[in-house]
Order: sequence, then C-alpha cells, then structure tokens
Amino acid sequence: MIEVQELTKDFTSGGQTLRAVDRLTLTVGRGEVYGLLGPNGAGKTTSLRMILGLLAPTSGDAIIGGARVSTNSDAVKQRIGLVSASSGLYQWLSPRETLSYFADLYQLPRERTEQRIAELESLLDLSRFMDRRCANLSTGQKQRVTLARALLHDPPVMLLDEPTRGLDIVGTHVIFEYVAQLRSLGKAVILSTHRLDEATQVCDRLGLLHAGQLRYEGSFAALQEQTGRGSLYEMFLDLLGQPASLNGVSA
Repeated sequence: MIEVQELTKDFTSGGQTLRAVDRLTLTVGRGEVYGLLGPNGAGKTTSLRMILGLLAPTSGDAIIGGARVSTNSDAVKQRIGLVSASSGLYQWLSPRETLSYFADLYQLPRERTEQRIAELESLLDLSRFMDRRCANLSTGQKQRVTLARALLHDPPVMLLDEPTRGLDIVGTHVIFEYVAQLRSLGKAVILSTHRLDEATQVCDRLGLLHAGQLRYEGSFAALQEQTGRGSLYEMFLDLLGQPASLNGVSA
C-alpha cells in the first residue's frame, strides 16, 4: 500500500548543501503499523512531507495505493490521512461542523458524509461533545476530533507525525487505541516518533533513521538480533556515536 523508493531531499543554503533524507526506501502493507523512529532532526517529518506530496524530493518517488507522488499528488492526498501534534481546529466550529466542512473539501456526497460522521462519532466516542464549539473542548476531546478528521474520507493510508507530542498519559493512551483501530481497519500506517518506548508497544516493524539514512529495519526482535542490543535506546546511542555517510554532500 505504501512503497517509498530511494526518496532523497537536499536543502541548500549559503552555498552549502545538507542532505536531510538520503535514499529512503521502505514498504508498508495493509493492516501494518510501521514505526519511523529517530531523534529530532533525523529526517522523519521531511520524509512524511515527501510521501504526502507536500514537499518535492530531490530524487526518488513514493507510490501510495498505486498513485505516484511525482505524477499524481492530488490522488495521493485522497489516499492519505494525516495526524500531527497540532490539531489545527477552527475554534468557532463544532466537531460536527468541522467534519462536514472537511467532507466538502474531500468532495464526499452528502449521504456518505452523514454516514461517515455517524461511524466516527461511534468509533471515537464523540457523541457527548459533537455540537459544542471546539474552543470549549478539552485537549483530549480536541484530539479525538483531529483523529476523526484524518479518517473522514476513509483513506487506506495513515501518516502519524509525532502524534503524542505534548500529551499526558491519558492522551497518549487515546493514540494507542487509535493505532490499534487503524490496524483492525486494515489501514497501512506510518508512525513517526522519537518516543522509543511507545514504538515497541504499537509497531509491527521499525525503521531506525539517523542523519536521514535508514540504518536498521525490522521487527523489534529482528533489530535486537541485528544490533546485539536489548533496547531501542541502546541502539540509538550506538547510532548517534557513528558518523553519517553523506555520499559527497557537504553539510
């Protein structure tokens, strides 16, 4: 469902070039949660922006549900739901109005819109506050509305970019439940995070990104075997002590 082919992104400033993402290649199937892990600055968000079609790669491509980002970015956006750390809700709209508005943007027919809102209201337990203004919702309630909005058009692919940043234990638990629901619905999921403890709980496979390069990939057990380390924390400490290979690109 997700096929990333040697995605590369260079940024140039002051005559120098920094390679933020270096030939990233990965695949994610239906009902699979892939953890794209790395410290801040590893290239996780840049990678997701290229996969989503918001940022043009220097080279490489991504294919989402059969649509190429390089030639059909509009179709790619129809196939993807995005959840980030920022809710971006319109404060004076209610959750119901918010979902209806985004349904219009996705050009969903009226009957389909009503059906999807009802399904998501049940799935994410929104009924108690569907008609309150978003400005008056708690952080956890806003979070649930954001999650519903990402699923509104029933995309086969979900990208989650640091979704637990700034959340307490309860908010983080909501995200974990959401990821489990996405898996049960057969979605292909990429979860980008620097919270290593979370990743081992919810991800089927893990990709360890360092200085824009995918250094290790596999199940947690496979990574333990590859690295000889018992925890992701230890694996990243080893990686952070290794120089990045820039392949001729100056940083």
